Formats: sequence, structure tokens, C-alpha cells
Amino acid sequence: MHDDRAGGSPTVSIVMPAHNEEALLEGSVRQLSSGLLERDVSFEIIVVENGSVDATADIAHRLASAMPSVRADTLADADYGSAIRQGILCARGELVVLFDVDYFDLVFLMSAIDELSLSRPGRSDIVLGVKRGPGSRDGRSVLRRFGTAVFSTLLRRAFGLRVVDTHGMKAMRRSVVLPILEECTSRKDLFDTELVLRADRRGVPIAQIPVAVRELRPSRSPIARRAVRSIVGLVRLRITLWRQDGQADTIEAVSTAR
Repeated sequence: MHDDRAGGSPTVSIVMPAHNEEALLEGSVRQLSSGLLERDVSFEIIVVENGSVDATADIAHRLASAMPSVRADTLADADYGSAIRQGILCARGELVVLFDVDYFDLVFLMSAIDELSLSRPGRSDIVLGVKRGPGSRDGRSVLRRFGTAVFSTLLRRAFGLRVVDTHGMKAMRRSVVLPILEECTSRKDLFDTELVLRADRRGVPIAQIPVAVRELRPSRSPIARRAVRSIVGLVRLRITLWRQDGQADTIEAVSTAR
């Protein structure tokens, strides 16, 4: 792999939000790095530590000092969505992959690179790793799988979403998602959902690759609290989109009248 600090941009930027991940962060970063070096992929790993109260920030910056392919950033508040946004904005690669510290997959990454290739006929600009449907394997608890199914149904019914999953691993062409990124108002858990929703509404080509869920530890967010937070966030997002659609219709009507 090229030493991207010496010049040139990597092919792939991997963004990893990290909040209180002292137990897993170094192992995950080193596993990703060694796997990509073996596959001869030019890459950078951007760890965006956010609001940690353990040693996560220290570990991230130590890895960045020791490994040329690793960069570290720090946000004051614990905010998953803001960490994703920050990582995408500072990424130097045209292809951006979103991985969690406890949930990543090199097989998905290589398949996503192929799907995003400019030379591929009918290429996509966003690739989602989907946990539901043929070929996928979801090893999480029944309650969490049920929650994912309900959430996906809400997105289809309330927003007309045409893909089956918005959370989890995803890859995207940075130049395509940057304008969409600036429109997103959600933070925390719903940020990447809004990003996919807005991309889908714009007609951005989205591919879906079935994946196996291999989380390295159980979720630390109680499902009931997360469900309430998600529903409230979806209601706000639905209202925001209705208002924006109404404004767009008004502008179009005025332009037509002229």
C-alpha cells in the first residue's frame, strides 16, 4: 500500500465512529489494516472518537502516530451521526466505507469496491450491507431482529424507501453523497438512515449486498430507548421532508407560471 501521508489520495477511506471502544478499537483497526494490505488496496482508516470517557481517544491517536494509514479525529459529544459526517467530510478517498468498531467485514468491502467501480456496467453509487433477505445471516437476538424488521417497514410505508436496510455497513462514492450530506438534519442513530433516504429519493443507484452480522459484542443501547428515539426522529424527519417537498412544489409552480 502507498504511504498516503507522503502524498497522493487513497482509493478507499474507511470511517469508523468510536465511542468508549477501548477494548476493541486497536484490534479492529489492526485487523482491517492487515487485511487490506494483503489485498493490495490503497486505503486510509479514519477513527472518529466521539464523547468517550475511557481511553478510546488515546488509543486512536496512538494508532494514528504509529500507522501511516490511520487518521484520528475527536468530537466532544457522543454522537454517532456527527462522527459519520465528520469522517466523510475529511475523507480523502473517492470511495468511503462506513464500518463500526464492532461490526465490519472485508468481504463486503471488496464486493462494494467492485460495485462502485467506474468501469462496471450499471454501477451503483451507494452499496448497503443488508441484514435481511436471501443470502443474509443475522445472528443477533430475536428482539433486535424484530426491531430491524419494524423499522424497515416504517421506512417503506412512511417514506417509500425502496431498499431493505439503512443501518450498518455501507459504501459510497464521496462526490455523490457530499451534496446530500449537507441536507441531512438528523444526528445520532438516524443520520445514516436519512442519508440513504435522501439518496433514494434522488434516484441515486443503490446496490444491496447480503451480509452476515458478526458484532463483536452485544449492543450497548437498550432497544426500548432506541426505539422511542428512532420513532421521534422519524416523525421529525417526515415533517421536514413534507415541508421541503411543499417548498419545492411552490417554487416549481411559480417558475411554471412565469
